[in-house]
Amino acid sequence: MKKAADCETMDEVRAEIDRVDRALVDLLAERWTYVDRAWVFKRSPEEASVPWRNRDVIQKVKTRADIAGMPPEMAEALWRMIIGWGIQYEEERLKGDDA
Repeated sequence: MKKAADCETMDEVRAEIDRVDRALVDLLAERWTYVDRAWVFKRSPEEASVPWRNRDVIQKVKTRADIAGMPPEMAEALWRMIIGWGIQYEEERLKGDDA
């Protein structure tokens, strides 16, 4: 693992990007296991999707992105997509559960 500033060639930069991409996919896959579990609890009216939770997640991600040196707007856009996929998945699972 090299810091970006320590990379001396484009090949080194690409290798580090590939390493980070692998780690991101692994973390997103882990996150997905929780999304997959959440729909089970959302069958209960008390646990159904609540808009404040999405807003809270987005705000936390934007704050973390800003602290980490990432554009908060980019983090927000990515998480809105991730959350949207999760909501769609949960809705499809819940529909299938009613059948």
